[in-house]
Amino acid sequence: MTGAAILTWFSHRGGYPLIAGSPFRWALSIGLLFFAAAGSARGEELLVFISAFAPGEKGAIHAFQLDPAEGDLKPLHRTAGIENPFFIAISPDDKYLYATQAPKQHGAGDEAVFAYALEGRTGKLNFLNQQPSLGTATCYVDVDATGKSVLLANYLSGSVAALPVNEDGSLRPAATFLQHAGSSVDPQRQQGPHAHSIVTSPNNKFVLAADLGLDQLLSYRLDPATAQLTPARQPFARTAPGAGPRHLTFHPSGKHLYVINELSDTVTMYDYDIDSGLMIERQTVSTLPAEAEGDMNWTADLKITPDGKFLYGTNRGHDSLASYKIGDDGLLTRLAVVPSGGKNPQNLAITPGGELLLCANMGGGQVTVFRIDGATGGLTRVGEPIHMPNPSCIMVR
Repeated sequence: MTGAAILTWFSHRGGYPLIAGSPFRWALSIGLLFFAAAGSARGEELLVFISAFAPGEKGAIHAFQLDPAEGDLKPLHRTAGIENPFFIAISPDDKYLYATQAPKQHGAGDEAVFAYALEGRTGKLNFLNQQPSLGTATCYVDVDATGKSVLLANYLSGSVAALPVNEDGSLRPAATFLQHAGSSVDPQRQQGPHAHSIVTSPNNKFVLAADLGLDQLLSYRLDPATAQLTPARQPFARTAPGAGPRHLTFHPSGKHLYVINELSDTVTMYDYDIDSGLMIERQTVSTLPAEAEGDMNWTADLKITPDGKFLYGTNRGHDSLASYKIGDDGLLTRLAVVPSGGKNPQNLAITPGGELLLCANMGGGQVTVFRIDGATGGLTRVGEPIHMPNPSCIMVR
């Protein structure tokens, strides 16, 4: 598959973990969120990293300064030397960044995850090392709450891997590799496993992987110190046949789990027990207005505001953002579906204070910023959009 073909596949087919662990870590996390929100409210500028999923010299990780008061993004630095960086993640201590990298041609055996050290808040990244991802079309990377394990999902080959992290943030070879097996009802998209995301649970005991090809959320126990994954007591939960689960995220309370389904244009909510890892399906809602259902569309990403009140999801094809109010019981009520400000909205990020939502419109090469109404969840475009090659993933610090 050529670089152009890879781009086409990702753009048409294509969370962030909560800091958690012991009660002390829960308290520390709440404190960190409070100070982040307070700093944002004072108008302190934020650091934003956005990957440019492009071949050759166009492929890079761009750093920006974000003014939370105006919603403007100011370029800081561009890190090149990584071709087709698709997904990125930052360690809980904000010292290291990890990025998936795709080769010019799938099957070449050189897909990898890159490790970088952040140079303060300058936006500069210092390359540490890289390790093979052990799969094809590596599309998701996450870091556990201790910063000791990096997790990968490989889409085309349908596998997941966990890599130990050295003290200096560099990566060791994968300690765990797990190949998914099976299929589902869509003969074009679900002829085999397609792991599309991998996310740690709020207490860091489990890892959940959404597999689009299997219509399953696979659950693994995590030993972060050794990067070992083993099947959980409930090894998986099913979605509706043909749903195609893609990305997932946890409610800040840790009691609910939300999955956006790429093939059915829906979001499914599960009740979640953080101690046992038990998932119970409760609700599925559409991401599209009634008049658009049945149109060519593929969902991509979803994010929840830090206060747990609102959820947003992306529609590629309809090129829109669906917003939902989250009830006290975790159930969703759709509020609106608004234009994303570009083509093929691929990824979202919400600022630590919950006041802004950033949208990477990958197909149109545009990143747009929206202000979130904290009372209603409504979105209003602010600032000037930035243009860059194929923005695919956003991280805000």
